[in-house]
Amino acid sequence: MSIDSQPISDGTKNEINADAFIDSTPDAKNDSEYVDRLAQAGTHATYIEGHDGAELSQEHRDYLLRRHGTLNLDPLPGHGDADPYNWTTWKKVANLILVAFHACMATFTAASIIPAYQDIAKDLNVSLQRTTYLTSLQIAILGAAPLFWRPLSNRFGRRPIFLISLICSLICNIGCAKSPTYGSMAACRALVALFISPPAAIGSAVVVETFFKKDRARYMGIWTLMLTLGVPISPFIFGFVAYRVSYRWIYWILAMINGAQFVLYVFFGPETRYLRRGVEHHGSDLKQEYLAFGRIDPTPLKAWEFVQPLKYAKYPCVVIPAAAYAMIFLFGSVLITVEIPQLFGEKFHFNVQQLGLQFLGVIIGSVIGEQIGGILSDSWMNRRARKITARPNPEFRLWLSYIGYLLTIAGLVVFLVRIQQAPEGHWNVTPIVGAAIAGAGNQIVTTVLITYAVDCYHEEAASIGVFITFVRQIWGFIGPFWFPSMFTNVGLAGSAGVATALMVGVSILPTIFLQWRGKLWR
Repeated sequence: MSIDSQPISDGTKNEINADAFIDSTPDAKNDSEYVDRLAQAGTHATYIEGHDGAELSQEHRDYLLRRHGTLNLDPLPGHGDADPYNWTTWKKVANLILVAFHACMATFTAASIIPAYQDIAKDLNVSLQRTTYLTSLQIAILGAAPLFWRPLSNRFGRRPIFLISLICSLICNIGCAKSPTYGSMAACRALVALFISPPAAIGSAVVVETFFKKDRARYMGIWTLMLTLGVPISPFIFGFVAYRVSYRWIYWILAMINGAQFVLYVFFGPETRYLRRGVEHHGSDLKQEYLAFGRIDPTPLKAWEFVQPLKYAKYPCVVIPAAAYAMIFLFGSVLITVEIPQLFGEKFHFNVQQLGLQFLGVIIGSVIGEQIGGILSDSWMNRRARKITARPNPEFRLWLSYIGYLLTIAGLVVFLVRIQQAPEGHWNVTPIVGAAIAGAGNQIVTTVLITYAVDCYHEEAASIGVFITFVRQIWGFIGPFWFPSMFTNVGLAGSAGVATALMVGVSILPTIFLQWRGKLWR
């Protein structure tokens, strides 16, 4: 976006005066939080609160009135059409769709081979259990890899990172398709996960950088929905591919999709990283949005920034939603998706294509759930704002999360109990109805809790997205290792009770406490 950046304060090129964005008095520098705020100063230059309008020049105010018809904007855009807040709605939405679909491809790629486990095991001469590690490996890497990409995307922009992500994923998927051994396929799968991971975490930052706060949950919901749908849609589609042609065509198709994404990004994926304080922007809007591949943020890059998002483990308003969401995601998405091939294959003797069809319930449920988690969530907050004639506390949004918790619990119980009750070889639709209910609950929780955490620390949307993704993916990676033992020891119905207890203890009760104390912690 902005290649030539100059600080307004002293004219020294490629620097940002951090003390312009934090309190630089001796007392502040003795504060234990000073180091954190100093390192985040470059990020803080991107966001101007709506109540800071008095600081704007008359020219800037006139521009915003012409562009938006009001100064009642939160956050306040910069002066220029290259600022993502000043883009037209269609341009914002088109870019978000590309980013959301890219995020979908992260989980879509990981889950793509689930219905083809038996074919892969036979072809590579390995056990079925070892074959499942090709998915588990990607789940783990998808959680850790964004730690590497976040600092780079802050300095060089989102667009270059996304373009690199796609071209490298394309190459590695071709490597998977041509892999002759289990080891080579596992290595290529690991590299695919590394390169395809950025939008699965940074997408939250793109939403914050593009859309005003009043619409944030609605558009955050598009990103979270696509992230969720990648898991069930992939085996639903590739069950047909593996059954009718060959499982290796899964990798060829993934490579083709990456190529199409790359082309679309080149023409319709402008840069969203935009600093609004401490720098001057030069060059045409086209150059800033599409042709800038240099450094955007001149703040020095420090090694610790590659683990900086993990600091949110000490922030209750982030770590509690992250843990609550991870537990719901584990049972409302991972367990159902991973275990459908195992449970339905053993009990109903389904082929690969029939197994793929079982994921339709999760897809339908997730789409329905997003209507509550996204659109209703914004309406809920905006209605509250009109009633109290002030911005409501972020904790008010959490009321909607309880709907998601209860639906996930109810759906999972139906899914597991009805499979256990079904006669051998006699399929019925009730477990899939349970999966749909759980999918709806999972999607509500996903959008509500991620939006809440971002609202608490909107400047750090990218870091929060990375942290939540890390917690979710690592917990999702561990789950499939103990699911089989749980089913064997306590049965499917008993496992529903174990899962319910965990969701109540890790999700519902901490959320209640968060609503009570969240304002103080923030």
